[in-house]
Amino acid sequence: MAVDLSELIELRDRLVMERGRGVSALQLGDERIEFKNDAQMAAAIADLEARIRRASGTSLTSNVVRFSTSKGM
Repeated sequence: MAVDLSELIELRDRLVMERGRGVSALQLGDERIEFKNDAQMAAAIADLEARIRRASGTSLTSNVVRFSTSKGM
């Protein structure tokens, strides 16, 4: 079952807010998620952000090329 993009964004935003508050456990519906440390929570946020990029069709790579030229002086 694929998760909708808006749901992924909502989950990520909630996780970021709870992390900022110092909370290590979340109640999502009838499911309780508990993180042992901040690194696990950071990994979960990174995973959600990667899923959001894939679902929205964006990536971290830039499509812009910038040239810098000079006369060598």
